[in-house]
Amino acid sequence: MAIKKKITNSSINALKPEDKRLNDTEISGFHARISPKGRVTYFLYYRHNGRQQNVKLGTHPEITPAQARDAAKMASASIVQGVDPHENKKELKAQEKLARLTTLQAFIELEFEKWYIAKYPKTGERELQNLKVNFPTLLPMQLRDINASLLEKLRTEMLNEKRSNATINRRFTTLKSVLTRAVEWEVIPNHDLRKLKPLKEDNSRVRYLSFDEEARLKEALKARDLKIKRERESGNKHRAERGYPLLPDLSTRTFSDYLEPLVILAMNTGMRRGELLSLRWQNVNFDRDVLTVEAINAKSGKARHIPLNQKAKSALANWKSDCESLLWVFEGKPEHPLKDIKKAWSTILEDAKLKDFRFHDLRHHFASRLVMAGVDLNTVRELLGHSSLEMTLRYAHLAPEHKARAVGLL
Repeated sequence: MAIKKKITNSSINALKPEDKRLNDTEISGFHARISPKGRVTYFLYYRHNGRQQNVKLGTHPEITPAQARDAAKMASASIVQGVDPHENKKELKAQEKLARLTTLQAFIELEFEKWYIAKYPKTGERELQNLKVNFPTLLPMQLRDINASLLEKLRTEMLNEKRSNATINRRFTTLKSVLTRAVEWEVIPNHDLRKLKPLKEDNSRVRYLSFDEEARLKEALKARDLKIKRERESGNKHRAERGYPLLPDLSTRTFSDYLEPLVILAMNTGMRRGELLSLRWQNVNFDRDVLTVEAINAKSGKARHIPLNQKAKSALANWKSDCESLLWVFEGKPEHPLKDIKKAWSTILEDAKLKDFRFHDLRHHFASRLVMAGVDLNTVRELLGHSSLEMTLRYAHLAPEHKARAVGLL
């Protein structure tokens, strides 16, 4: 039952859960409630525009009875002046939330991230992680303080680090998505990234391996494979001498790990890295010598079927017998696809003494060899999964007969 008494330290300390409520005798509507577990909370009951309202003033002992009384007096004075404390408190909470959201990192993690990953389930999480890695100095900054001058400085630093224009543009595209959404959600009024024009990109680059480079890459892969097998053999000998359980024997396997079959498949199918890493064994048909890139994993959004030549088929067959994965062709953590090959790829490039060669260039290598062998561009387009022939025309200059045929028309 409710008790009517002045709210003081002694009256609050004397409250019992069965009392439920203590109404103050001096300030109308000022009261304290006690929960069944003994938690005391201060409130002010009032009427505004004909409606009954309760505004929470605080909890005990976080605020004292005297502080709660002062808060009740201030709220009562506001009511007399026509200000609704409840609405005022809601506005303050909204302002506090806005203040928390206005650093780049807070806005991403509290608001933007969930929306972005839902919209881009295949790439969203990775792109946001890359954004945090690429723009660490911006993360603690207020969104409104990220200006064109600062962004231009960061872009210049990336250029000085020899990042390609395409790479830099991709980084800033993700950042622009964050800032644009902050404007649309009325967190900030505008952003300066709109003033920063994208760098010009050279999409005509075609880097493929010379015969000597291809031989060096294959030799480096074989040497790496042999090294891993020898290290495993030595390690197991050490384990056996000490009575430790042995790791799987690699000596009878064709491949010690994923890298060599991955590179062979890339060189002989022209598949993108993402398509390779998302490949499942169910997508490989050894009877028909074909593998399928599912629409969900294709950049074009369309499924395509790629014939397997003997090199690709042999590598896949041997890898299937070597690896333990029943689901993913290239497995990372158990029952999850491989995610990162940067370290292994970087090391093999050093071992093979290859300069300016990305994993994606294996795709260019595949296409270039086909064109130089006389395969027509439309067939190459279909194998690569290009949405238009225009994208494949970058390889046209490699066709051995097209220039001679052109001048022969004269």
